[in-house]
Amino acid sequence: MTSRGLLGGTFNPPHVGHLALARAALAGLGLDSVALVPVRTPPHKPLPDDPGPELRLELCRLAVRDEPGIGVLDLEIARPGPSYTVDTLRTLHECDPSDELTFIVGADVAAGLHDWREPREVLRLARLAVVGRGGIGDSQLRERLTDLHDGTRIIFFEMTAIDVSSTLVRERIAAGSGAVGLMPEAVAARVSELDLYRDGDA
Repeated sequence: MTSRGLLGGTFNPPHVGHLALARAALAGLGLDSVALVPVRTPPHKPLPDDPGPELRLELCRLAVRDEPGIGVLDLEIARPGPSYTVDTLRTLHECDPSDELTFIVGADVAAGLHDWREPREVLRLARLAVVGRGGIGDSQLRERLTDLHDGTRIIFFEMTAIDVSSTLVRERIAAGSGAVGLMPEAVAARVSELDLYRDGDA
């Protein structure tokens, strides 16, 4: 049995916080691997300044190319239409039912699990690994989600907080103030080469 961690997101662009979260999950949860899973089309919100799914996928691959145990899964990019976690988990489970899947999220995202498509099925197919942030405590979150699981499908882990977001990176680039140190070097070089996120335009 292989223990696989999945870290979903728009990765628009991928930044050092994404890598820190993937590393923390890989080390702290005893996973064999962690994959970034960039969405093609977010189902619930528009994607600002999107350079396109294929470019975001390329940036993710650049971000992890020197990261042992961390890779990229292009399943959602390759699948047309909105990206739903439950569909991705079903596909992976069908490919190898023996794999143990762990979906990695922040507490703020986990708190909205009721609004996901088929949340009970998500928790049947994968554990939910929650990194604390957003002022939501472990016990408070467990209580909020108690009707969705038996208490064994949600686990918590900790990491040092990194104050960076894709929105911040895009805003700094658009403002001309630079984003040095906020993205992996290979990602920053490619973003600069393609002149992405300048003036708020993709």
